[in-house]
Amino acid sequence: MSHSRRRALRLAAAAAAWAALSQTARAQSYPARPVHLLVGLAAGGPTDAAARIMAEWLSRQFNQQFIVENRTGMGGNLANQAVFGAAPDGLLLLFTGPNTTISANLYRKLPLNVLQDAAAIGGMMRFPNVMVVPVSLPVKTVAEFIEYAKARPGQLSMASSGVGASPHLSGELFKFMTGIDMVHVPYRGAAAVYPDLITGKVHMLFDNLGPPLLELLQSGKLRALGVTSASRWESLPDVPAIAETIPGYEVIIWYGIFGPKNLSPAIVEALNRSMNAALSDPGMRARIAEGGGVPMPMTSGEFGKFVKDDAEKWRKVIERAGISAD
Repeated sequence: MSHSRRRALRLAAAAAAWAALSQTARAQSYPARPVHLLVGLAAGGPTDAAARIMAEWLSRQFNQQFIVENRTGMGGNLANQAVFGAAPDGLLLLFTGPNTTISANLYRKLPLNVLQDAAAIGGMMRFPNVMVVPVSLPVKTVAEFIEYAKARPGQLSMASSGVGASPHLSGELFKFMTGIDMVHVPYRGAAAVYPDLITGKVHMLFDNLGPPLLELLQSGKLRALGVTSASRWESLPDVPAIAETIPGYEVIIWYGIFGPKNLSPAIVEALNRSMNAALSDPGMRARIAEGGGVPMPMTSGEFGKFVKDDAEKWRKVIERAGISAD
């Protein structure tokens, strides 16, 4: 081997070692300042509540404040764009769910999207949507609802928390797989739907499983017909999975954290390790269960693959429904 060749190899090895040491040093000193954890949906909602639970944990683990900041607009895309375009120092992160993978397909003209411009850090929890109807509607099962709707094409209304949100697309998938015709009525959030659903002004809603919906179900103000998970959900054991009537139907909602694309792998690993530690903590698991969810521990690589698969699922639903937000 020539002298110049050996010298080039030594320089390359030294550069790699220096880069590794530099990343390790950044991770050990991370974060030097408070971290802002952006949520693209409104304060007080289930995504915001979950973000605050995780932010409390991370603040204790890193001995630095993780501050939840609600930056709403464009279905969560204002927060997405802010984080994906941020400096890769880990001081601006995104706490989000399927609205981000949906947006990658629903908004075709976004300058940045989660599939190309984000570092997947880790998952927190997963849970289903629930198909609910007014107690006055004369149906008690998914099969009865399908029969009732088919006898009244175009006469029933399917409410949603907003165009392109996971409850809306859960309903579009349901319509596609059953062949029923319902009118979509979008609202500004699920809380705005509840009064009209309870009184029967609208006839059906898919909604995130969480404390607000659980309270309405337990008080008898609404009736649950099915959950969108592939099998029955632990916190609603008496509610069948929709897949028991419509084989292959499945929608799972999730929450996780992302950073900018070029975020240091050492920082990604440090955050992922801390998140997974939270998901094995009995107190954290209890808080997740209170919201109707189950922990979702993953490596950053596993979470990245999960996100790509989720985006592909929503792409198919969006194309079938012919929906676009551009």
